[in-house]
This record gives sequence, structure tokens and C-alpha cells, in this order.
Amino acid sequence: MHKLKTAFEQLTVVQYLLKWTMLVLPVSFFAGTIVALFLWLLDRVTLLRWQNGWLLYLLPFAGVFIWFLYKKSGKNAEAGNNLIMEEIHEPGGGVPARMAPLVLLTTLMTHLFGGSAGREGTAVQIGGSIAGVVARVLRLQPATLRLLLMTGIAAGFGAVFGTPVTGALFALEVLAIGTIRYDALLPCLAASILADITCSAWGIQHTRYYIGHTTEIQSLVSFIHIDVLLLCKSIAAGVAFGLASYIFAQLQHTIKIYSNRYISHKWLIPALGGLLIIILCYVTGTRDYIGLGIVSDAPNGVSIVSSFNAGGAHTWSWLWKIIFTAITLGMGFKGGEVTPLFFIGAALGNTLALLMGAPTDLFAGLGFIAVFAGATNTPVACTVMGVELFGGDNIVYYAVACFTAYYFSGQSGIYTAQRRAVDKLNSGKTSG
Repeated sequence: MHKLKTAFEQLTVVQYLLKWTMLVLPVSFFAGTIVALFLWLLDRVTLLRWQNGWLLYLLPFAGVFIWFLYKKSGKNAEAGNNLIMEEIHEPGGGVPARMAPLVLLTTLMTHLFGGSAGREGTAVQIGGSIAGVVARVLRLQPATLRLLLMTGIAAGFGAVFGTPVTGALFALEVLAIGTIRYDALLPCLAASILADITCSAWGIQHTRYYIGHTTEIQSLVSFIHIDVLLLCKSIAAGVAFGLASYIFAQLQHTIKIYSNRYISHKWLIPALGGLLIIILCYVTGTRDYIGLGIVSDAPNGVSIVSSFNAGGAHTWSWLWKIIFTAITLGMGFKGGEVTPLFFIGAALGNTLALLMGAPTDLFAGLGFIAVFAGATNTPVACTVMGVELFGGDNIVYYAVACFTAYYFSGQSGIYTAQRRAVDKLNSGKTSG
């Protein structure tokens, strides 16, 4: 009898896997394909902006046009990632199909004219929008819809960064602080892997980062297999990364709240935001803090890639990127927060490495993932991202930096729809 019950359970698992494989195939294929198109176009508009510096002066007008597009056609799509998360928590009005083309177009406009933004938000919204369309066509029940929307998040994230395992974990971890949704484990992993494969099949190549540091253990105690001093430095850096996450999230939210409260003509908000970005470019004397920031068009410019080298970032590069991005996204332009968070973390890690006498490439990598972990409250996903991007040799330091940043980033993050399941300061206490 027991064997018969076990066989029946295994058959149920097989049916579950077949069902979700069929459901995630269209989500993954279309999400991976559209993300590939988005990344290709993003490279083209970035190059166009580099070749035509005058485009920056049209940023205020681009902001007004983006506002107009969402006012006339956006409806609830304006909420972006937060709408997808709310629909997962409590299915209601659904994720509109218009979300994908709108966010793709407006993100490209933001980057073409010099806004400081990322690409994760766009990719996640593309995946969520496609999942919503599939759910409506198949008339799925709310419980199945929730899981399918999570696979959309995983597909978009995994494809845009080329990190399929991280994409799956991010979708499971981001919905509520302190919990991981294991009910969608296999569907999200399948969706993220398939979307990444699809994106790569279109010829998209992701930026590769390299950490050359390897720890040479010189310990008097045989059972200690880590560099204790470097571990302590990683903890201290994790505190700084968490505080940087907090500053970014609070500044962005504050700018959004007060600009909407005190500027009555809403089209003026992105116009003034664009004007502020132009002014800041003159104040800083550089354009390194606009756009994605993965690489710079200037020979000695500051970027994510340059931050992995000694002297590749200035002392306050991380803070300037916070200010540029908080203004861009807080005042109505479109795009993601994650790539700017990578920049902020890598530049801050570069500075801390110099102050602490630590390996530059390692600390840039720690900042890269830890500031992201703190801002999104996804320390497990970000630790795995470190392994996928940099290799697993330094995983202990990845985990220490990400977990520390998570605790020091405050009780909220960049996503207002993210719920708090567990209080960070009291893991035994749940929050409503």
C-alpha cells in the first residue's frame, strides 16, 4: 500500500512538471525574445547617445513625452514592477499587455537622451506582461496566475542578466521580506533557464566580470579555512553597502513623493528632472553617471567595469550615481534600478578597498551584489548571482557582504509592493 501511494505521488509530480513546462514555454520564449530585442536596441541607443552628445539637452522633452504616453495609454501599467507584485499577492485587474511595449519604448527613450536608469525593471515588466497575456488566453485560475506571473519575473530577470539561477531565486525571494516562495520553485527555474537560452540564441552576449583574487590562508589554527581579516573587512563593507542601499531607496521614494506633492502640473515633473540631470552633468564635469554605466565612452571614465580595477572610480562616484538615478526614476523616467545599483556598489567597493587595503576586484564584486541585495531584500539570490557572475571561489565573502547589507538596508526597499513577512531585527516576529 505504501509503495502504491509513493508511486501515485511520483506520478503527480510528473504531471505537475509537464503542466508547468507547457505553461512556461510560451512565457520563456517570448520573454527571452523580446528581452533580446530590448538589449540589442539598448546597445544601439547608447552608442547613438555617445556619438551625439547634444541628445542630452532633449532629456526634459523626452520626459514630457514619456509622461504623455503613460497618461494616454498607460493606465495601471504606470505602476510597473509593483503592479506585477501586487497581482501576485492579490490578483485583481491583471497585468496589461500594453505594459511590455510601453516600458520597452520609454526605457529606450530614457537611455537615448541621457537618463540614469537600468534594464531589470523593463525585462521584469516584459516577462510579467507576457505571463499576464498567457494567463488570460488560457483563462487560468488565480492560484495558477500567481505562479505564472512569478515565472514571468524569473524569465525576464534571468534573460536580461544571463543569470538563470539568480532569476529564479529573485522571483521567489522578492515578493516578501524574509520568505522564499518554494511553491513556484521548479516553474521559476524552468522559465528563467529557458528564457536565458532563448535570449542567448538570438546572439546576445552579456558583460563578463572577472575577480582574480584568491585567498591564501595563513592561519595558526588548522581548522580555519578563510582569511579572518578579510572576512572582517567584508562585514564592515557590507554595513556600508547596506547603508548605500538605504540611501538610494529613501532618496528615490522621497523625490517621487515630494515632486508629486508640490508640483501641480505633472508633466513638469519629468521636465524638471531632465533639467536637473543636465545641470548635474555640468556640476560633476562628466557624463559618466548617466545611462547604464556598464562601460564609459570616455577613456578614463568611471563605470562598472572600470570599478574592478584600482583607481577605476572616484571617492564619491557611488554617491553621484545614487543622486542621478534617484532623480531620473523618482521624477518619471522609465527603466530599472538594478544596473545603477551594480554601479553604486562596484564604485563604493572600489573606494572601500582603497581605504581598507583590500583586493579591489573582490570588493567591487561584493558591492556589485550586496547593494542590490540590500535595496531589493534578496540576499540569497544575490549571493548566487555572485557565483554565476564571478565564480564560486569567494562565496563566503559574497554571502557575508549580502547578508550584512540586507540587515543594514532598513525595513523597506525599492519596491513599495514588497511585503514584510519577517521583521529583520526579530526573525521570530512576523509583520502584516
